[in-house]
Amino acid sequence: MSRRGKKIVKRVVVDPKYNSELVAHMIRVIMQDGKKTVAEKIVYGAIDKVAEKMKEDPSKFVKDEKPLESALEVVSAAIDNMKPQVEVKTRRVGGTTYPVPVPIAANRQMSLALRWTTQFASARHGMGMPAAVAAEIIDAFQGQGNVIKKRDDVHKMAQANKAFAHYAW
Repeated sequence: MSRRGKKIVKRVVVDPKYNSELVAHMIRVIMQDGKKTVAEKIVYGAIDKVAEKMKEDPSKFVKDEKPLESALEVVSAAIDNMKPQVEVKTRRVGGTTYPVPVPIAANRQMSLALRWTTQFASARHGMGMPAAVAAEIIDAFQGQGNVIKKRDDVHKMAQANKAFAHYAW
């Protein structure tokens, strides 16, 4: 019998402005010290800035040879670019620890992508948080930036330790 408690799956309440679970999740990740209205202003401001950039130069925001209409589609596509597919976990076998590459569940992929976005956006100095989040989203949509580099580093680490994949269980 398992000694751990049962995992409680929380229902995601959709965002009232955009009616999107993704935006609600972004707000929860960016929120600090329970200040949800501040986090909402940051996320809504970032989405507005992405929309402004789309109006300035719509040729940058094309995916699969089809221009994207809304800023929410750009945010969704950017987060899909940020998601890591595999990560490295350590396993202890016979007194030795091995870094083992394991696939990541979809909800953890989303959480890591949003966590990295918040981390790298807050590290950008000289601009407000909405502008920094918007810049990270635009960079990720274009396949560059800090979050994409972090994702690629995680994938390279997993690729380098592929020899220990048989220890995954």
